[in-house]
Amino acid sequence: MRDQQLRAPRRRSVILRGLNRPTNPPVNGWEPRYRRFVITSDLLVTTLTSIGMGGLISVGGAALFKDLTLGFLTVITVLCSLAMNRAWHPTVLGQGAEEYVRLGRGMFAGAVALGLAGLATGVVSTRPWVFIVIPATAVIGLGFRYLLRQVLHRARYEGECLLPVMAAGSIDTIRDLIKRTKDAPHVGWRVDAVCTVDGEGEIGMEVEGVSVIGTLDQLADHVRRGGYRIVAVTADSYWTPRRLQRLAWQLEGSGAEMVVAPTLMEVAGPRLHVSGVLGMPLLRVSAPVFTGMRRVVKGVMDRVGSAVLITLILPFLLLAAVAVAVDSRGPVFYTQRRVGKDGREFTILKFRTMVRDADKIKHRLAGVNEGAGVLFKMRRDPRVTRVGSILRRYSIDELPQLFNVFTGSMSLVGPRPPLPEESAKYEPDVRRRLLVKPGLTGLWQVSGRSDLSWEEAVRLDLRYVEDWSLAMDAMILWKTFRAVLGGQGAY
Repeated sequence: MRDQQLRAPRRRSVILRGLNRPTNPPVNGWEPRYRRFVITSDLLVTTLTSIGMGGLISVGGAALFKDLTLGFLTVITVLCSLAMNRAWHPTVLGQGAEEYVRLGRGMFAGAVALGLAGLATGVVSTRPWVFIVIPATAVIGLGFRYLLRQVLHRARYEGECLLPVMAAGSIDTIRDLIKRTKDAPHVGWRVDAVCTVDGEGEIGMEVEGVSVIGTLDQLADHVRRGGYRIVAVTADSYWTPRRLQRLAWQLEGSGAEMVVAPTLMEVAGPRLHVSGVLGMPLLRVSAPVFTGMRRVVKGVMDRVGSAVLITLILPFLLLAAVAVAVDSRGPVFYTQRRVGKDGREFTILKFRTMVRDADKIKHRLAGVNEGAGVLFKMRRDPRVTRVGSILRRYSIDELPQLFNVFTGSMSLVGPRPPLPEESAKYEPDVRRRLLVKPGLTGLWQVSGRSDLSWEEAVRLDLRYVEDWSLAMDAMILWKTFRAVLGGQGAY
């Protein structure tokens, strides 16, 4: 089965061919080659940008020599800073916001180091390099990292460039892990084998179609023989601290990375910290942050970002308004009361996509509701107008909510703003969605929108509330453009 999944398609790029050249053992295959691609990309971007912009900054032969020398020093400083910030570590390449965070941190540290060196020597001014060259290098380097990641993700969706995973734990937790890896192939995990307490699966010798090859006490031997890249240890009463420690010792030198799934499955990112106390490794879970400087920065970004977007797309908004007015009788805009942060209600603004008085006939369609949980949704809602169906497919009807963001009742990124009758039915844990401002976009919009189940939508919103960060906001905004253009899950 692994050979079939790794079989290369007839058409693919040079990079994909390079990544999937067969090697043995598996841990020495595409992964180090992809890392070399990333390092080479950063090296070329830093060198060409530094030397190129150094030539533009310089005036005259002597200045050219001086600036080319500064360009060379900039390259060395930036690359050393990236290495020190572990921007090329295999565990962060190809997924998540941490890769971009480390890249930005490395570029910032390089700029600081170069600026301090210039101040200390006083020989030449490094300001153009600190405030122009290195920021330009960071932006271009970020773009190339993103392109490389898209190549990698495309390969993973085709069943290539995946890390072979051995899952070990209870059948229920392993089943959940396998489903998640199948739903998110871009992460790069493929569960190839399973070990359980008794060596048996849910149906015969399989769990979700993956073979059970042994018991938990045989795990290390199977990992060494099979060449697995990841050993995913899921929850089971078998795992005691002593057994986990022994497993970690047994896996040393095998090339496999041991990953332990804690019981706090939905808490991650900046809230988790590992520290040693009283000679024991402890996983610290800090409280979610709903105030402070980061929230102030988020508020400023919301106001500035919404103002810029409104200015840029104002002609497009006017065109959409005219289309709504011409298509059907009724107001151009649709207003509705929604529930915001801390349960405070506000009026949301949208383009009208339904016939006039659509809310009054909603009760007639209750029997054909296709929405998940407390939501009301229909794939072919008879109340939707012709123009409205187009606006909904590409989420154009949501754009007037930029005015809600500008006035402070919403944020660019956050959970979906619920109706009062929906929030009244919330269980206590679901009400945690109201701890932050609702957003114009969010995790559920970039993960399938209306195609998601109610439980999955709630899980994504709670994950955002618990693990929010500025880097996550930037990632969601970027992914929103792709989700909207594709129209996936919108109706």
